[in-house]
Amino acid sequence: MNMNTPLEGMKILDVSTMIAAPYGAVLLGDFGAEVIKVEIPGKGDTLRHVGPFAEGEPLRWSGLSRNKKSLTLDLHKDEAKDIFKKLAGQVDVLIENFRPGTLEKWGVGYDVLKEINPQLIMIRVSGYGQTGPFKDKAGFGTPATAFSGFTYIQGFPDRHPVSPSFSLTDYIAGIYVAFATVTAMYYRDTHSEGTGQMVDLALYESVFRMLEFLVAEYDKLGKVRERSPGLSGHSSPAGTYVTKDGHYLVLVTSTDSTFNRLAEAMNRLDLLENEKFAVNASR
Repeated sequence: MNMNTPLEGMKILDVSTMIAAPYGAVLLGDFGAEVIKVEIPGKGDTLRHVGPFAEGEPLRWSGLSRNKKSLTLDLHKDEAKDIFKKLAGQVDVLIENFRPGTLEKWGVGYDVLKEINPQLIMIRVSGYGQTGPFKDKAGFGTPATAFSGFTYIQGFPDRHPVSPSFSLTDYIAGIYVAFATVTAMYYRDTHSEGTGQMVDLALYESVFRMLEFLVAEYDKLGKVRERSPGLSGHSSPAGTYVTKDGHYLVLVTSTDSTFNRLAEAMNRLDLLENEKFAVNASR
């Protein structure tokens, strides 16, 4: 049975590499968009050379490249630039994550492509944005995670900060890529004056957006959040605990009703009568 997909008819030119931007493109492909993946001749996407591997094949590659068509172009060459411009004239969205200014240096920046296709939406992913003092720095997820402030608060108070054990920021940024794409498409297609636009998305911003309450906490309370292994300061108990029989238990009591059930399960209803534990603010 043939089923229509939500993004059927959307055409995307994906000239990005590694994880963040390609992940956004693959999410759009999952929902029916036609995604054309452009790689460097002879080398391919850098992700092809990143582990883990099985029988010489990169395991991440298939997950981040599914539902994509493929071709190679060397944008240093005029013929490739002409092909690239023709493709850009036929798609709705172009997704890229070169260092800011790279496409402009090659003569295929947003202003040039917008002349060819006024309806084009360009999603630009970088480490620290298209403008500003750090725009020329290479954009990798691990440093961007630290720059956002996330790394500083991860781990135990008496030990060094801990980075996520996988490419967390890249994947979060990829979700923003997909969200920004459909938002820009919606605006373009539902407003009488709607047109293409350029989206500037920095890796660190995707995580910093999720730490907004820490900004408010510092502004109103003057508090700098330090490292904590759990949900310190807003839910208690919360975290990972060792059981009597040597297993690990993860729990969170974000509401008082949840803590009430926990106290009952532990046969400690007396805690509910103790002002130190009765409500979450006290705990």
